[in-house]
Amino acid sequence: MPPAHRLLLILGDQLSFDLASLQPLDPQHDLLLMVEVMEEATHVAHHPQKIALIFSAMRHFAEALRDKGYRVQYVRLDDPDNSGSIPGELQRWQTLTGAEQIHITECGDWRLEQSIKDSGLPVHWHSDSRFLCSREEFSNWASGKKQLRMEFFYREMRRKSRLLLNGDGTPVGGAWNFDAENRKALPKHAKPPYPARFANDAITQEVLVLVGERFATHYGTLDDFNYPVTHADAQALWQYFLDYALAGFGDYQDAMASDEPFLFHARISAALNIGLLDLRQLCSDVEAAYWSGSIGLNAAEGFIRQLIGWREYVRGVYWLKMPDYAEGNVFGNSRPLPEFYWTGQTQMNCMRQAIGQSLQHAYAHHIQRLMVTGNFALLAGIA
Repeated sequence: MPPAHRLLLILGDQLSFDLASLQPLDPQHDLLLMVEVMEEATHVAHHPQKIALIFSAMRHFAEALRDKGYRVQYVRLDDPDNSGSIPGELQRWQTLTGAEQIHITECGDWRLEQSIKDSGLPVHWHSDSRFLCSREEFSNWASGKKQLRMEFFYREMRRKSRLLLNGDGTPVGGAWNFDAENRKALPKHAKPPYPARFANDAITQEVLVLVGERFATHYGTLDDFNYPVTHADAQALWQYFLDYALAGFGDYQDAMASDEPFLFHARISAALNIGLLDLRQLCSDVEAAYWSGSIGLNAAEGFIRQLIGWREYVRGVYWLKMPDYAEGNVFGNSRPLPEFYWTGQTQMNCMRQAIGQSLQHAYAHHIQRLMVTGNFALLAGIA
């Protein structure tokens, strides 16, 4: 292995060319490290489609980086020398390359970040600039507040981003939030767009075989795998939503219907969360669609609120309150999850629909998660 000045780790949810830790990159002398490790795939029983998505997207991204002339060391799950953990692989490749520095963008997971910090490796940490609000900024916003209201945080993010604002800084339409217009029942004649689909190339097919063999005991099926694994496919999925579903998203984002798993939802959360789409571009595209007159204000504001309001807010609360947050149990709930959460076999149709589509597609939209599977667990006293 040729020596490296610096070792730059790219995690499975950091597949962005403008990742902060890549900015000090010297393409000739620095080494990009990407690893598939059993610890990250099994610390909880991830749906096999999630594992396949991340592994396939990582392998495609590694090829794209090589095409740009970067030095990439990619460790596959079945590599006989694979240590099985990210700290272990960092230690192994630092020794092999003699790198004096390791550069990493902040993790999305407290457990993983803490394990790297506990390893004693010489890591230079970079803030994840793909989010609108940094951890430090959120902590400053929360400081001294008795309540952390998402609505007030969201207004700050609107002001910061200048999205859907008039020239004087007031919100377009005279209100910050049009959530009351996002709760319409789905009409019987409504026809949601047919879901966009993606062909599995050789890389994805190879990953599906690997995941099927190694994670056969995880709940969920690989049969209907249909996620974008490249930046181009993710952009195509996003454009499909803009063209065919965004106009209906505003009215029906809280709707549910039997045997309709997707309705007018974008299905871009996975691509966004692993770095195949850019938050700022998505918001800009939605705002442009509103200004062009192709969608209503409730659709534009409702979608932007999910991204710069809820998504950023939940991330901020997570990093503000971890690790104690993971052990929180305000209501003292103690019951275990019923078996049907893993099978979908229950006489409750709403639960059967939400869990069944989760098993089949590795997907459920926010109302199904919050108001069906989550709310049942709350009412039943489940921990």
